[in-house]
Amino acid sequence: MVELALPKNSQIRKGKVWPKPEGATNTRDFRIYRYDPESGENPRWDTYTVDMDQCGPMVLDALIWIKNNIDPTLAFRRSCREGVCGSCSMNIGGRNTIACTKGSDEFSGVIAISPLPHQPVVKDLIPDLTDFYAQHAYVEPYLQTKTPEPQREWRQTEEDRSKLDGLYECILCACCSTACPSYWWNGEKYLGPAALLQAYRWIADSRDEMTGERLDDLDDPFKLYRCHTIMNCAQVCPKGLNPAEAIAKIKQNMVEREA
Repeated sequence: MVELALPKNSQIRKGKVWPKPEGATNTRDFRIYRYDPESGENPRWDTYTVDMDQCGPMVLDALIWIKNNIDPTLAFRRSCREGVCGSCSMNIGGRNTIACTKGSDEFSGVIAISPLPHQPVVKDLIPDLTDFYAQHAYVEPYLQTKTPEPQREWRQTEEDRSKLDGLYECILCACCSTACPSYWWNGEKYLGPAALLQAYRWIADSRDEMTGERLDDLDDPFKLYRCHTIMNCAQVCPKGLNPAEAIAKIKQNMVEREA
């Protein structure tokens, strides 16, 4: 599976080819999507040559090297550099991933980098994820109970706790949702793989007492049922999670409660 869809812009023009570093013998070329909506110009591809002996092994290291040594105007998000925060998510080599855990040596030839597909672009490699975060907030991803709060903590058996494995590890990088064709077509109505994964994380939590209300809210032709099990979400998740399986379990819960 390869994603070739680019952000929602018109024609992409050929951009600048920056000079190669002097004296460098171990180099890699990076073709990077550049776009500033305020400029009024169409987006472009700029090509940079990186001295790999002077930067770390990850794609994020190369982006930082480019920004520090070649072009300080290049814009991208980053934070933890440990695959935890999800900030540096982007499309690398035609596939959504996070740049801090993706090695440059995993690619052959010129490495193409663009922002997450089918999202408005703030600048260069920075997508506007306002709707994505709003959808995450919509599913109310926190413990909700009706019984009085215990003096110490809400208890849970080891077996029930194990049911949350593969759900709570989501880092909200948006790789899965922006790889989903159903989300591309219905992004304003369909909650998307990431939000639905988080919704099921709390539906499956034995401590949560709002399962019925959560299912009622998701019982909608678009919020949940736009998932067609294309499986792009599971294939691109940098944490190895399977949002499609979580969505299928939500649908199963819908059927079981009607039985």
